[in-house]
Amino acid sequence: DRPGTNGSENAVGLDMPVSIYPIFENALRAARGESLEEHRVSMGELFAPFTRVAAKNPHAWFPTERSAEELATPGPDNRMICFPYPKYLNAVIATDQSAGALVASQEMARRLGVPKENWIYWRGGAVAIEAPWHFSERPSFSESPALRTCHETALANAGLDFDEIDLIDFYSCFPSAVAMACEMLDLAQDDPRGFTLTGGLPYAGGPGNSYSFHALAAAVERLREGSGDHALVTGNGWYLTKHSATVLSRHPADPGHVPCAAPASEITRSEWTAPPVRLRSEASGPAQVESYTIAHDREGRPAKGIIIGRLVDSDERFLANTPEDSRLLEELERVELIGSRGLVRNEGDRNLYLPD
Repeated sequence: DRPGTNGSENAVGLDMPVSIYPIFENALRAARGESLEEHRVSMGELFAPFTRVAAKNPHAWFPTERSAEELATPGPDNRMICFPYPKYLNAVIATDQSAGALVASQEMARRLGVPKENWIYWRGGAVAIEAPWHFSERPSFSESPALRTCHETALANAGLDFDEIDLIDFYSCFPSAVAMACEMLDLAQDDPRGFTLTGGLPYAGGPGNSYSFHALAAAVERLREGSGDHALVTGNGWYLTKHSATVLSRHPADPGHVPCAAPASEITRSEWTAPPVRLRSEASGPAQVESYTIAHDREGRPAKGIIIGRLVDSDERFLANTPEDSRLLEELERVELIGSRGLVRNEGDRNLYLPD
């Protein structure tokens, strides 16, 4: 493994999931053509069903059902973290939880006396890594080719179509992770199957990156209950960088079909239609915003604007901060910044972006 961010990203404050996933979220909003208000409602509606699942999950860290409006509206108990995510839309990873699994051959299952109706079969899986590794070098922030490749390959390895999947658990650290999966797999965000079996990272919780282990355990339980025949569980590492997917089933594969997953030496890497984007470390001149976020302090006040943009004259990409002016930052949260123009200048150790 290696660090998920580089020095240029770290320098402007793009060094943690809470600040980087909003970059994808805002880019998805612009790509969909949603207004700020439409997008706020959409985020709440996407994650409200997650809270309903968490409320029924005896292992959930926050087993509380919340409305879409409650999730997406900042307030005293739901302070803004990094725009556009208030607290209730952020992953909860500092939890005291554990999960376990027993994997056995059919012969061993028989010897252990496991009833055959409780046998759950691993049907196949896949892994894929986004390239470029560093998110700021990717051609687009509203796409994830590796995610699509991973999930579609897992289904192919399992010998199943997506329409045959009854139970789904998408890795759900932030709304953008789930929304990106919907975009890449051409799924409606209100798909009646739902996208979580536990309640998701913000509500069911999951220590560190082991959330998917809990989702796998929940998938086995649901399949044993007869809630469906086939389940898809996915994983995500760093910043939509590393992807994994596995398919579990109540039924073994058809005779002659061997469940498989790509070995480490053959990990699939994504294919972009455009080359990686090189960053201009010292940027100066007219500029246009590609994506952004605004980080807030512990009291919920806007504290730092983080801009990813392009120089108008050369189309080179840069990373920058805005002036730390609370009134300016408050105003920037009320308008759509993506596509707007301003001026960027280098101040030695950082670039400063000044909106028009």
